[in-house]
Amino acid sequence: MRHLRATALTAACLVLLLVPDTASASVPAAASAPGGLRADARRDGTTYSGPGFDACSAPSLETMRAWRGNSPYGAVGVYTSGNQRACDQSRLTADWVRQVRAMGWRLIPTHVGSQAPCGDSASKPGHIDPAHAADQGRAEAAQAVTALKALGLDEGSPVYLDVEAYQQSQPSCSQAVVDFTIGWTEELHRLGYRSGFYSSLDSGIADLHAAARARRSPLPDAIWYARWDDRADTGGSGGLDEDLWVNHQRIHQNQGNVQETYGGVTLPIDRNWIDGPVAG
Repeated sequence: MRHLRATALTAACLVLLLVPDTASASVPAAASAPGGLRADARRDGTTYSGPGFDACSAPSLETMRAWRGNSPYGAVGVYTSGNQRACDQSRLTADWVRQVRAMGWRLIPTHVGSQAPCGDSASKPGHIDPAHAADQGRAEAAQAVTALKALGLDEGSPVYLDVEAYQQSQPSCSQAVVDFTIGWTEELHRLGYRSGFYSSLDSGIADLHAAARARRSPLPDAIWYARWDDRADTGGSGGLDEDLWVNHQRIHQNQGNVQETYGGVTLPIDRNWIDGPVAG
């Protein structure tokens, strides 16, 4: 996950505010409150508040034991699915999940699939098709749930869609990201899982923010925003209104590409402050 750039939001906000809500009402009303104003609709998952980290590959069990006893962290982000994951996940098995959870770790499952049509990451060449964005989102949500089940993560668990930073100069690109995310959320809710969304505060999160104000739904149950300002909070860093995703529904990735050592084990990580749903 990488926070890459800040760009103007005007064009994206304008196009989203002009688009009516065409999403289906296939999820319970409580889980699809309009505009992202959620009411803690699903309480069968787990909410965690405190510091966490994410690493490109699932760390070894030895590392997780050393860090559990010596680091300040209580949650770890893991790339559970998606055909555009950057790193090897050979350690990430149901047994790894079982043992790590037994140590007391909470997990932040993450799916890395299709990216914004205007995204330019050479390592993630697969993009959302604007003409079929919602259907793509539903299909990738189904893939994500299959992976969660294989890892032993039950209904009620969240999974966060990872959309890397992108330029916002094309309103159609912003619209495709929102449509994809709505399809993603619809299918996760239908299958009994919670929807999360990760992106830069200045691109994907900004577009979801505009969609919330335009009353699009269903929007994700939680957001994970990247703003590398070293602030251990979920206050929005000036990019989120105080009435959106506020009921334990935010994660803030506040620093990236740092190396930390605990219990004699060094690991390159991104730091997060969490006040939102995790798998525990």
